Amino acid sequence: MSPQGLGCAQLGNLYTALKDAEAGDTVAAAWESGIRYFDTAPHYGLGLSERRLGDALRSLPRPSYTVSTKVGRLLVPDPAGATRRDPAGFHVPADHRRVWDFSADGVHRSLEASLDRLGLDRIDVVLIHDPEDHQVQALEQAYPALHDLRAQDVVGAIGVGSMQWQVLHRFVAETELDAVMVAGRYTLLEQPALDTLLPRCAQRGVSVLNAGVFNSGLLAVDRPHTGLPYDYHDAPPPMVDRVRAIAAVCARHGTSLPAAALAFAGAHPAVAAVVVGAHDPGQVRRNAALQAAAPPPADFWSELVAEGLLRPDAPVPTSPVGTP
Repeated sequence: MSPQGLGCAQLGNLYTALKDAEAGDTVAAAWESGIRYFDTAPHYGLGLSERRLGDALRSLPRPSYTVSTKVGRLLVPDPAGATRRDPAGFHVPADHRRVWDFSADGVHRSLEASLDRLGLDRIDVVLIHDPEDHQVQALEQAYPALHDLRAQDVVGAIGVGSMQWQVLHRFVAETELDAVMVAGRYTLLEQPALDTLLPRCAQRGVSVLNAGVFNSGLLAVDRPHTGLPYDYHDAPPPMVDRVRAIAAVCARHGTSLPAAALAFAGAHPAVAAVVVGAHDPGQVRRNAALQAAAPPPADFWSELVAEGLLRPDAPVPTSPVGTP
């Protein structure tokens, strides 16, 4: 698995509609940039992301890349919705409905459909997707089903993905996971996962896939402003003000907000990969280059701490010897 993964929600037309060729070019740019981990889900564009990702990967050597997808939402045909747009923020026709299903049968049906859309015969990483309101069923049915499939080598690693670190902590404590995907809860802006989730993952050998590291876009620009998204909604003014303050420290130290955000997101020893979405090949190349570059200097992180903009106990990246 590469240190940076491509989050493929945008391939499902999140926020903006892409043409098939643009989606393919985005995956190709990721491959050319050395990215070998790709994360998708049935939820993303009602299956469109999986189909496009599968098409883009088909000509590439299968052992060379890792794909993760998710279970928990079954896609049920809804012909009556074909003339409406998907209400979940994806620019696709609402010709299917998402049905929450964390049963063992739901897991098997979801995986079968995902394999078909991706055109693969095996999923490398399967994540239980957003089980916040269905934790009992996910623990008692979805997890055992995945545990058995892993034991049979039908799937590779198994895990859970959520924006709620408390849910992830419960699964890490009560099950035998390989990975968790924490979305937006361990970023340069906020680090609630630092107290208990990340230490527990390190203790139990659970890999952390750190996603949403731009907090839906608020940290993705050099000059943050009102109207940017935070957790898929407009960022509240106090959050924008805090990010502006971080950006000002970045400018004083000759770095950028996205560069600092990516460097920070991968610095914790429990983090195995930073998962970043992109709308086009240019964004992919920028993100890959930023993460591959030397991190901001030590005094940058010290100033953030001194200004109350970063927790003093958060691990930060170290610059190579000889780097100013």
